[in-house]
Amino acid sequence: MKRLRIYLDTSVINFLFADDAPEKRDVTRDFFGRYVDCGYYEVAVSALVIAEIERTRDAGRRKTLLDAIAGHSLKQLPTEPREEVTALADAYITQGAIPEKSYDDALHVALCTVNQMDVLLSWNYAHLANVNRERRILAVNQANGYFYPLRIVTPLEVMEDD
Repeated sequence: MKRLRIYLDTSVINFLFADDAPEKRDVTRDFFGRYVDCGYYEVAVSALVIAEIERTRDAGRRKTLLDAIAGHSLKQLPTEPREEVTALADAYITQGAIPEKSYDDALHVALCTVNQMDVLLSWNYAHLANVNRERRILAVNQANGYFYPLRIVTPLEVMEDD
């Protein structure tokens, strides 16, 4: 059986260290321990995730987050074809699938769509991980000729009950 190809948005990396949200932190750490580090899934981030982390003001936190990406040997998606990714992200915004103020979220989704990822993993319920948003995104994808099914869920939804 084919391994799921999972893309992590920045929120998932952040929740590895979210002491103010211990339930999500613990789920995220469990996901990394049981599924990422052993290669159960093919897991990737992008240059956009790195750029978002590099905008972190706290230098110590920024280093911790970047070290987590390196320490878990996360693959990085290619940034090409940029024009295709940005055109699709623009479509999400103009067609109301993702709010204009959340352009980076639109780019995360477009990167996943263009690279045919199976799952975009996020703790961002408002702009990504909810069924209504997912349906609007899939409608934009289909209207633009992208038919590969992308799921947008939280780490909980890709963990098996062992």
